[in-house]
Amino acid sequence: MTFEFSRRGILGVFAATTVAAAPVMANAFGIIRGAGDYRRVRMYSGRTGESIDTVYWVEGKYIRDALNEVNVFMRDWRTGQVIGVDPRMIDIAAASHRLLQTNEPYMMLSGYRSPKTNAMLRSRSSGVARNSLHMTGKAADLRLKSRSVGQMYKAAATCKAGGVGKYSRSNFVHMDCGPLRTWGG
Repeated sequence: MTFEFSRRGILGVFAATTVAAAPVMANAFGIIRGAGDYRRVRMYSGRTGESIDTVYWVEGKYIRDALNEVNVFMRDWRTGQVIGVDPRMIDIAAASHRLLQTNEPYMMLSGYRSPKTNAMLRSRSSGVARNSLHMTGKAADLRLKSRSVGQMYKAAATCKAGGVGKYSRSNFVHMDCGPLRTWGG
């Protein structure tokens, strides 16, 4: 019997053992700043049917292959365009998810948006910013079935690491790694 080991497989085993041994982190800012041994992101897209569940940071270092997978997952699904998503945005989403203490993956409504897609959405809605951080890979609109918009909003705002918008009528929370600010109702 032959066993083949891949970097991803080894990291998966490492992550599984780390999950079992990881202490509960009460301080969200500490999670973002490097507390803990790993960072994991779990999302699915209702638009494409794709999902991602990956450890993208281990022992203080981002894993380039995992970030590349996140970039493809968070692409503009309308145009297929992929850019480098800012790892800080992923950190905010991951830290917020951890604070919510759920295994349910986020549903990603919007990640990266090309300027063309942003202009099209802006023509249909006054809620789309002309210079949206979605166009630079610094924002995501996320939803969880098991948590309210208010709970998600509070978790993301607790991170104090970027912008957090609450869209209760549309049932999602905007998270970005831009200037610290909050909005919504």
